[in-house]
Amino acid sequence: MASPTFRLAGVELYFADLQRAQHFYEEILGLKLADMQAGHHAKFMTPGGFICIERRGSEDYPSADKAVVFLEVPSLSHALERIGSSRVIKHGSDSRGKWAVLHDPEGHNVLLIEAALAQAGQARNPRA
Repeated sequence: MASPTFRLAGVELYFADLQRAQHFYEEILGLKLADMQAGHHAKFMTPGGFICIERRGSEDYPSADKAVVFLEVPSLSHALERIGSSRVIKHGSDSRGKWAVLHDPEGHNVLLIEAALAQAGQARNPRA
């Protein structure tokens, strides 16, 4: 069976002190702020994808080490058929597209998003 093509779309990191983290990414690293919801998250774009920082505890499917890897797939249904739908922790579909959350062996969140969702620049977080 052919494997799906994965493209790294971005990462999400959780912080206890969101303001301090935002200052680091924006002022120290010089990344341009693309989106923000005060007290919840801040999103920065890079040529290779996004970095989203989020306040710890605001997620509804917690990650073992407070990190999420976003992978773009051409077809979510084909990817899940190959991977096994029993591995899905949470999934959804909205006006931005389809997505599914899996856990890797250590419990980190891996969020699969259909290519159309990422290409439209909406891949920050399907919960938003």
